[in-house]
Amino acid sequence: MNLEKILAISGKPGLYVLQVQTRTGFVAESLVDGKKITVNLKSNVSLLSEISIYTYDAEKPLSQIMQTIADKENNGPTISHKEDNATLIAYFKEILPDYDEERVYPSDIKKVLNWYNMLQLKGLIMESIIEETATENVDDVAAENPVLEIVTPVEKEEVIKE
Repeated sequence: MNLEKILAISGKPGLYVLQVQTRTGFVAESLVDGKKITVNLKSNVSLLSEISIYTYDAEKPLSQIMQTIADKENNGPTISHKEDNATLIAYFKEILPDYDEERVYPSDIKKVLNWYNMLQLKGLIMESIIEETATENVDDVAAENPVLEIVTPVEKEEVIKE
C-alpha cells in the first residue's frame, strides 16, 4: 500500500497529503475537509510510510497492516475507532496476532483504524491496491522474460531528446 505522501501532523487532526515543498516547510491538504495548510520545518510530522507497529519479532510497516485490514474488510470500512478498548484490541489481534501488547497502546490502535477509515473513505485504499497490483504484474512479466526490458516514460523522453 502506497502511503508515501500521506502525513500525520502532530497537533492537527486527521491526515494530510503532501502537496508542495517550500523554502520554509511545505503545503499539505487535509483529507478531511480539503483545506490547505502551511507547515513549517519545526512541526512534528510523520509520513505514514515510515510508521511501523511493534511485534514480538520485529516491526511491521503500517502499509502491511492496512493491507491486511483491507483484505479482511474486502476494501471496505473497518470498525470505528470510537469502540471500547476491549473491542479494538480484539479486532487488532485478528489483524496482527503477534503485536507487542506492552508497546502498542489502545490509542495507537485507534489511530491506525481511524487512519484506515479516512483513507478508505477517500478511495485511497483501493487506488493503492490497484497501483501495487500493477507494479507486481510488471515485476512478474520482467521476471518471466529476462530479455524483455521495461522502459519507463522518462527513459522514452530521454531517447527522443537524443
